[in-house]
Amino acid sequence: MKLLISNDDGIYSLGVVYLANTLALAGHSVTVVCPDRERSATGHALTLHKPLRVERVVAPYDSEIAAWACSGTPSDCIKLGLDELLDEGPDWVISGINRGGNLGSDVLYSGTVSAAMEGLMAGVNSMAVSLNSSSATDFEPAASFVRDWLDKPQSSGIGPPILLNVNVPALPATDICGVVLAPLGMRHYSETFEQRVDPRGKIYYWIAGEALDTQAASDTDIVAIQDNYITVTPLHFNLTAYGQFDAVQQWGLPLYSSGSTDSK
Repeated sequence: MKLLISNDDGIYSLGVVYLANTLALAGHSVTVVCPDRERSATGHALTLHKPLRVERVVAPYDSEIAAWACSGTPSDCIKLGLDELLDEGPDWVISGINRGGNLGSDVLYSGTVSAAMEGLMAGVNSMAVSLNSSSATDFEPAASFVRDWLDKPQSSGIGPPILLNVNVPALPATDICGVVLAPLGMRHYSETFEQRVDPRGKIYYWIAGEALDTQAASDTDIVAIQDNYITVTPLHFNLTAYGQFDAVQQWGLPLYSSGSTDSK
């Protein structure tokens, strides 16, 4: 398959290098376009007010991989890869392997997930892959999951494009209980803002906090990964809350229907 790989940890991140080399070794045609530095938690930001610069990268990637470092965001990288750097569209866009989980409502902030979402918006099957630890360096279970998934018959593009958000426990493969389909949970944080003063006497803040996953609802991705399962969650970009339409119509708003005078 032809694969476009990106991330938000940067072009030299161990996770993306391991994933790209693993998939190239498995016989896939791999192109990597990643930010030239860490761009974590940038969401779906685009670079609109300054130029994007790209530079070819060789080591530590396999010689068969075309790798590019981009000055922009993860979403920039996918747009640039799809529109300019690839001769033809890929079969899959894969973002990761990220250092740290992208669980529950974290997907709204994640540059990793946003890169994959950019692929979906372009009509390409996409996957965001995260290792649920910011310090672990064993990416083999996560890379093996992606490699094995691409070997499945359904990965060849049958049906409408899909985005899968995948989170992998930071455990040896023998300790992982399996793979489950799970909805997003809601992550709560004990957020704090640490006030400091710079050398010129001006106040600035560092945002900090820890996840309070003990509040997570059962049967979600947050709980499943705590139970040592790889979690797979299909995502889409339509944020419309259809279940709230009836409530909002109580405010006197008619439901729009193209060509109908009732909504005017």
